[in-house]
Amino acid sequence: MTHTTTTAQHLTAIDLLLRRDFPDEPVRSAMVQSGPGFHVAQLRGDEQLWDADPADVEETAQEYRAELEGLISALCLRWGEPELLDLAGHLERVAMGMPVRPPLDVLCGQVPRVHAWRAEGRWIAVGLGEGGPEMPVFQLLAAVGRADAVR
Repeated sequence: MTHTTTTAQHLTAIDLLLRRDFPDEPVRSAMVQSGPGFHVAQLRGDEQLWDADPADVEETAQEYRAELEGLISALCLRWGEPELLDLAGHLERVAMGMPVRPPLDVLCGQVPRVHAWRAEGRWIAVGLGEGGPEMPVFQLLAAVGRADAVR
């Protein structure tokens, strides 16, 4: 597998999300889901490797993990150490039909945890979804929300 995106490209995408206004109604495009108070963007992803050689799956997983670590390091240089937020409890609430604030309601179904910062009057997070051994689907996500998105 080959990297198709760079940390600089991811930072540019996050910067664009930070400057973008939040819509009044939910909006979805191929790469960004937005709603009142949030944006969730796929920075890289949807590589589905169901029938791939396990070695290729592991190589892809390592690429994504390295890409996430590089992005986290770059964001730490900007905003300091992130908060690590486990989304399992939010996923359980969604599964039980209980309310979960956006963008956590969107993120919890796609990534197990996010690294998050509060900066520039907003909440910013990045995370990696890897699927599972029987369904390896990879995606690197970024989210931007109102500063009070997570209390």
